[in-house]
Amino acid sequence: MLTSDDPLIIWAADQPGARVFTRPGAVAVVCPDLARHDRMPVHGDPGAVAALLREVLPLAGPTFRPLGDESLMTAVAERLPMIEVAGRFGWMDTATAPSATAGQQPHWLGSGELPEVTALLDEASPETYARPGGSGVARWAGVRDADGTLLAVAADAWSSGRVGFLAGVATAERARGRGLAAALCAFVTRELLVGRDRVALFVDHWNSAALATYKKLGFALRPVAAARRS
Repeated sequence: MLTSDDPLIIWAADQPGARVFTRPGAVAVVCPDLARHDRMPVHGDPGAVAALLREVLPLAGPTFRPLGDESLMTAVAERLPMIEVAGRFGWMDTATAPSATAGQQPHWLGSGELPEVTALLDEASPETYARPGGSGVARWAGVRDADGTLLAVAADAWSSGRVGFLAGVATAERARGRGLAAALCAFVTRELLVGRDRVALFVDHWNSAALATYKKLGFALRPVAAARRS
């Protein structure tokens, strides 16, 4: 039974194959192949989460990495020598639909347009987790130039029933600085909020341009961290 209203936990718990483990003051979700990794989002009191992970980590297997608030994961790692903090990044989410941007016309792309998405990602964002045809990647939106050239893309990927997830945002190098990513992310966010509580995404702390764009669209930043077996 899910005992947390944490959006990160809700997002993971509603994914295919997810298993939820709870103890007083702690919850962990063992979720395979979530955003291309076996993840284990956790939430609760550091002592209770550490105790729960002592039980759950051996059951989950070595590929699953605990994930949660940065302060929580730091405190849990101090109590649990079997893990160490390995990566720090950001979870951002919003429950408010951003306004449409005048002059831009983002739209959902058809299956025949996916090779263009792949080509744009190969050029502009080769390390993105969301790729056409990837597990959990549902659909792609894009913005085209007047001549029909695809200039920017973003994906609806790993969305759950209550939390939409935005991923794979990329803009062709020659089209950057024109507000295309902002317009596209606003469109996808509005679409994903229909029937859901909120929309979320992962972001790297160093990506100041992306952080600024998402904050302008109403996304709030939450520092998170992932741990690995030590």
